[in-house]
Amino acid sequence: MISKILVPTDGSKAAQKAAKYAVDLAKQLKASVIALSVIDQRSFIFMGQPVAAGETTRHTIEPIEDYLKEAAEGYAGEIKKLCDKNGVQSKLVITTGHPVEDIVKEAEKAKGKSHYHGFSREERFISSGPRSVTYGVIHKDAKIPVLIVRR
Repeated sequence: MISKILVPTDGSKAAQKAAKYAVDLAKQLKASVIALSVIDQRSFIFMGQPVAAGETTRHTIEPIEDYLKEAAEGYAGEIKKLCDKNGVQSKLVITTGHPVEDIVKEAEKAKGKSHYHGFSREERFISSGPRSVTYGVIHKDAKIPVLIVRR
């Protein structure tokens, strides 16, 4: 029995489509949804050097880290709204790191801490956003089922 569905999102149309499938499946299975958005740490590197917002050629109103976090929270927040609308329990998780590693780590962490006693399986939905992320997740040595939703 599936008790949790991890839904990684990058805010793309493909991710939104995957989220709809995930929430519909969660509702049918009476499972909960974990909406995950990973801020790719590579976003903070420019030409091999970290760049602070004040050092960019254009003046920015807010540091790039804040902007990316706000965007990630918005992407995951859209999934939460969809869950709320459909009566599905949900949780938001925002991380900064490498998307493949963080998706797999969150799935393994959630698997071990299932809120439904006796059930520890988890289904992962991967949007077809950056193909390297999807490819990386399905080729990791994880023992958790993965469902990919095509664009």
